Amino acid sequence: MSVTSLRVPYEADIAPAAALLADSTRAVMLQALLDGRPLAAGELARIAGVSAATASAHLAKLLDGGMITCMRQGRHRYYRLSGHEVAAALEAISLISKDIPVRSLRQSREAAALAGARTCYDHLAGQAGVELFQALLRSGILQEQSYGTERGDPHNATLDVTAAGTETLLSFGINVGELRRGRRRFAGTCLDWTQRSRHLNGALAAAITARLFELGWIECGQRRRAVVVTPLGRQGLAGTFGCVTRGGRPEGDPPEPPRPLRSPAVASPPPL
Repeated sequence: MSVTSLRVPYEADIAPAAALLADSTRAVMLQALLDGRPLAAGELARIAGVSAATASAHLAKLLDGGMITCMRQGRHRYYRLSGHEVAAALEAISLISKDIPVRSLRQSREAAALAGARTCYDHLAGQAGVELFQALLRSGILQEQSYGTERGDPHNATLDVTAAGTETLLSFGINVGELRRGRRRFAGTCLDWTQRSRHLNGALAAAITARLFELGWIECGQRRRAVVVTPLGRQGLAGTFGCVTRGGRPEGDPPEPPRPLRSPAVASPPPL
């Protein structure tokens, strides 16, 4: 077998991706897409503070680099991240980036909302995400299979669902067997850039987050990417997973201890 026929990557060429991220306008656009929702070109131009023509040029470069995808709806074009891998890379870069100083009350409130609870593309992050992950471990729903990788990342653990956890998640509305058959990594962790502690990622995290939205336990907040844990959600998280979360409170909402609520009864898990 010749060397050229081998399909194992030798090294990752990070320069093209780094060059795309190095521009501040493109970085702002990518961060705006981190909540997983598609945005129109005009909205991305407004967020980045540039003209429509300038935004179009930057979006073309991101498309060519595989960072985003585009879909048409009538005369409009909507853009979103090309996948969870891009979101994970952006979150990882945030860990080694300098914090932007807060210079206004609006920025202060937005920072607090993002730190409390937010979506990292398709899974829960922030304080609420960290607390949920800790509760899943503490209650025995999840167990760690390995901690760390051959590349030396001590935060990228591999996890699995226990037998008891499978039953709990099934009653919650998640079919673990179906998730395992998917191509995406089943369950792992990443270091949360606001909490400096781990939250759950992977297919399981995405499924749990989607179910939380379906049940009305979490909902989109007033701030971009921010998530609010509803009163029903606080009760449900405590009763189902033993998670008493302090994150994701609406602005001005005083702390209130959640009351246990039985996990929702479902006849069969929803299709994933």
